[in-house]
Amino acid sequence: MTNFPPKDFVRTQSAVPGIDVYMPRPLKETHQEVVDFHCPQCDGVSAYSAENGGLTCAYCGYYESPQQEIIGKQAEAFEFTVETMARVAHGWGAERKELTCNRCAVRTTLSTDMLTHTCPFCGSNQVVQVKAPQDVLRPRFLIPFTITAEACREKTAVWLQDSWMLPSELNRLAHKAEYTPIYIPYWTFDATTKADWKAEVAYQTQKRVHRNGRWETQTVTEWRWESGRASVEFDDLLVNGSQHVSQHLLKQIQNYDVQALVPYEATFLAGIQAQAYDVDLEAAWEQGRHTMRVQTKEACKAQATSRRMRNFSMNLAFKDENWRYLLMPLYLATYQYGAETYQLLINGQTGKLAGSRPADWKKVLLATGGMMLPAIVFGLLTFILANADSSYAPVAGLIAIFAFVIGLIAAIHTVTTAARMDDV
Repeated sequence: MTNFPPKDFVRTQSAVPGIDVYMPRPLKETHQEVVDFHCPQCDGVSAYSAENGGLTCAYCGYYESPQQEIIGKQAEAFEFTVETMARVAHGWGAERKELTCNRCAVRTTLSTDMLTHTCPFCGSNQVVQVKAPQDVLRPRFLIPFTITAEACREKTAVWLQDSWMLPSELNRLAHKAEYTPIYIPYWTFDATTKADWKAEVAYQTQKRVHRNGRWETQTVTEWRWESGRASVEFDDLLVNGSQHVSQHLLKQIQNYDVQALVPYEATFLAGIQAQAYDVDLEAAWEQGRHTMRVQTKEACKAQATSRRMRNFSMNLAFKDENWRYLLMPLYLATYQYGAETYQLLINGQTGKLAGSRPADWKKVLLATGGMMLPAIVFGLLTFILANADSSYAPVAGLIAIFAFVIGLIAAIHTVTTAARMDDV
């Protein structure tokens, strides 16, 4: 052989001195070009602005308009094939730092020009900074921020005053809270399910039976086998890729409009934190399939002539499965009240808010006592009238019982509502 080493082979480390060893040249990893965000006018740091949708210099105010067009649901989807997985680009596309919280273990990334020592998820200052790895699956599309931090502050101030059960100090905390814009990872899945089902369905029939010397009509349940086929199409089924955001709160604000999707560009992450997924594609797809199974099962049961059935079985098949990896805009805020930390989530596109709030239990207990007061008063009046042999005693007693039932129902509802305020 005259041509040695072969084409695309490179020398590698040899375990035997004097012997050269060659190996195929490693495939070049696909990374996005690292982008720097500096103002062309004053060389200051530029950051993405939710107010105008472009890059704005924090020093001289220079504005660079966005270059991306909205593509919405025309965003490319990927099938579950080895080829498409291999073609997916990796890397954030901009050099970023990674924050790892020592308290809640969440990992977020931020641009290298940003300095922060506070975890946006739990408010802890025990944060370690390292260089963010580029070998993560790069999101292909995102929804840009359109809600500003000031709008979030105004919404929160109103929300923390909309119930008499809340402590009055919360309004002051709302104006002091820091709202961190952060992109959180989402997977969306499309698929069509087809299911053949069968089950024994209950039929109610009327039969005439002879009993005790006379004919009677009796209702009898008969079980008959039914079967059918259901098909359900799923379009952009959202599965959250983060384990560190309250799923209970996130579902309340998950009204993202995917018609506003734009192709991923590192520009949108300038000056904004982002979280890499910790629920990978396989785990997210399993969650998505579970949701699809449940909804397809309901579609099958809806075809039966009765909702009362037994021995239900379903043969389910998936087809035309594809996925997208997206970033969705979210504002996170944490605030301290007493010894507890409370979390607020605001949709960075629609402004919908969800969060946990502490109840003022002194107010709640005083209110529930007031709700039971009429029953106590009429109870004492009944006792006095009964001792005086008054004919009005039974009437007062009935009023006392009625007031007790109404007061008890109102008190239970009030206490339950107050207890749910800090559920996350």
